[in-house]
This record gives sequence, structure tokens and C-alpha cells, in this order.
Amino acid sequence: MRMLRERGLRPKKSFGQNFLHDRVTCARIAELATTPEGGCVVEIGAGLGALTEPLLQRAGRVVAIERDRDLLPILRELFVDASHLELVEQDAAKMDFRTVLAPGPAPRVLAGNLPYQITGRLIERAVGLADLVDRVVFMVQREVADRLCATPGGRDYGALTVFSQAAFSIDRALKVPAGAFSPAPKVDSAVVVLEPRQVRTCEDEAFRRVVKAAFGQRRKTLRNSWKSLLPREVLERAAEHVGIDLSARAETLGVDDFAAMAQQLRDAEPR
Repeated sequence: MRMLRERGLRPKKSFGQNFLHDRVTCARIAELATTPEGGCVVEIGAGLGALTEPLLQRAGRVVAIERDRDLLPILRELFVDASHLELVEQDAAKMDFRTVLAPGPAPRVLAGNLPYQITGRLIERAVGLADLVDRVVFMVQREVADRLCATPGGRDYGALTVFSQAAFSIDRALKVPAGAFSPAPKVDSAVVVLEPRQVRTCEDEAFRRVVKAAFGQRRKTLRNSWKSLLPREVLERAAEHVGIDLSARAETLGVDDFAAMAQQLRDAEPR
């Protein structure tokens, strides 16, 4: 924060800036992202470089993305001698991650402290990269971590859970108190580690339609939620074929159940 004050700058609420300053936490996140050491890490939201520094000590290549152009001169000054660092001024929600991840070296990792406003979009982007990345290490608000790690039947289980767990195995690796940030947010955070599943669910349009319809009005039964997807008789036969009770609600189904119903939808559609 001293570096900001010296330049007459303040954290920008519009960017959701809460700068991580706890060195122990930063070192632990870097370890999670770069074990084994080496590889390429794309860091979302470099901020004031608190996480960038330990990443540079362990990674073979670091691409640090920062959308706030006022922070880029600070980062350039801090890491002037880091030849394996590439600073990119870009909005991470619009970034083409494949172009910076694909050249490697492996393992390829996506990491960062995610702004709350775009957390969902960035997790969705990460899901789309599951075929390319070896690991994703994100700092998210605790409630988001609860949703990512939820199991069927709980109140935190929802569409975000299903889409994420269809692509990744997810572990809550670290709890981070609000005091580790400046300015301190109103809630605690957590670090989650997402590793691509060896056998991933096909997250195509049919899968997305089945999941979104189910959770669109989660108080409704699946029979009502899915009535727009298939004619009633076809829906009844499809659900019976895969062993799904249409009088149940969305949060009772596992990822495999949604995948099975998506296959029924594909089979029923005209070719």
C-alpha cells in the first residue's frame, strides 16, 4: 500500500481491488501453483506483485495479467530484472488464455486472487481450459469456495458446482482471513486447487441446457424444470432410463446424473 500512497493512488473499488499482503499466504499459494517447480504460470491480477514475487522464484515462466494501467509501472519497477516475467495489460475476463498458456513450458497453471465481480466468469473460463491446464489455483471468497466444493443435497450445491466438478477435482487448500488483504474485505477467503479430471464430462450445449434448466428455478421439481427440453412422454422415458426421479430437485443430482440426462437429450434431438 505504501507504493500506492507514494504515487497518490488508492485501491479502486470498481476493480474490486483488495491487495493480498500476507507473505506466508503468498508463499503457500506459489507452492500450490508450482509443485513441482518450473512450468508456466499465468497470474490473474498481479496487483502490487505480492504473489508474483514468489511465483517468479519457482516458475520457469510467469505471465502476469493486470488491467489497472496505474499498477503496471510499479510492477515493472519491482521486477525489472525478471527476464522470465511477461507483464500483460489486459482484462482477464476477456483474455485469450490459450495464446499464453499453450507455448508452455509444462506444467501449465492458471493462478490468481480473483475479483469478486468476475469470479464466476473466470471460473467458467478455467473450465473451458481444462484440456490445456495442469492445475488452477484460485483465491476466492469463502462462499464461492463452499459452492465449488459442495456435494449433492447441500444448499451450496448449484450450477457452478456441477460445471466445475464436471471438469475438475477440487480441493479447498487454504483458508485466508480478511486481515491478509488491504483494504480488508468484509468476508474471509479460501484458496482452491482445481486439477483436470482424467475422464471429463462432455460439457457441450446439451449438458449446459440440462444443468441450467434444472437450477434455473431450483425450488421446482425436475419434471417442471425440464419440461421445456423434451415432450412429457419422452422426458418421462428418458428419466426412467437413467434412473432419475423427476419429482426430485436439481440439488439432489450428481454430475454423472446430469451427464446421463444430457445424453438422453442428445439422443432425442433430430439428426
